[in-house]
Amino acid sequence: MEKALVVENLKKNYGNLEALKGISFDVSQGEIFALIGPNGAGKTTTLRIIATILKSDGGDVYVYGTSVKNHPEKIRSIISYLPEEAGAYKNLTGIEYLRFMASLFAPDKKTSEEYVETASQITGLGDRLKNKISTYSKGMTRKLLLARAVMTNPKLAILDEPTSGLDVINALEIRKTIKSLAKSGMTVLVSSHNMLEIEYLCDRVAIINKGTILETGTTDELKKKFGAQNIEEVFAEVAK
Repeated sequence: MEKALVVENLKKNYGNLEALKGISFDVSQGEIFALIGPNGAGKTTTLRIIATILKSDGGDVYVYGTSVKNHPEKIRSIISYLPEEAGAYKNLTGIEYLRFMASLFAPDKKTSEEYVETASQITGLGDRLKNKISTYSKGMTRKLLLARAVMTNPKLAILDEPTSGLDVINALEIRKTIKSLAKSGMTVLVSSHNMLEIEYLCDRVAIINKGTILETGTTDELKKKFGAQNIEEVFAEVAK
């Protein structure tokens, strides 16, 4: 199966702090892959380097064979990134926001309209798209942001804490959406502190701590290796 993402010996320093100490992993096309670890482990730094927001201090990342270091502009045309702290323009309605964002990415009006239609369906918000985002709950806003992130049908979607702070129903709906996108061929790289979410959502997992990848495998492989009942127990054992 074709590799959608290859991370090779990736390094990043913040002054004297080694945030990433030469990590490596790969993700296949259509796979949902999770990068999990405690706070400060290097997860968000890794996602930001892949998303071309940060530059690495060593190693490289390849998205469908293209180097992030050498061709960041080409990478940006085939990926999307949803940060944990992402927000939307609250003075706009949902549909106005989607139209505005589509206009930034679409090469022409027809494509822009297609992006908006796709995003509208993904949100599941229906007539609420006519209301201002300031009236939305956190779950509704997150659905809107996820739809914005994937409306261009990126080859790789990078999602940092996609269901952070959401109630059970909204979180479940977003997970179902992510699974559906992967089934259609989209590759998804996700980071989450919710271990139940990781077990439900992801094909494989990499556990990172102090800038080092400690374990990689399917959740079943990792549970078997550590004699654990769930991935939370694995995480606690590996990251301690």
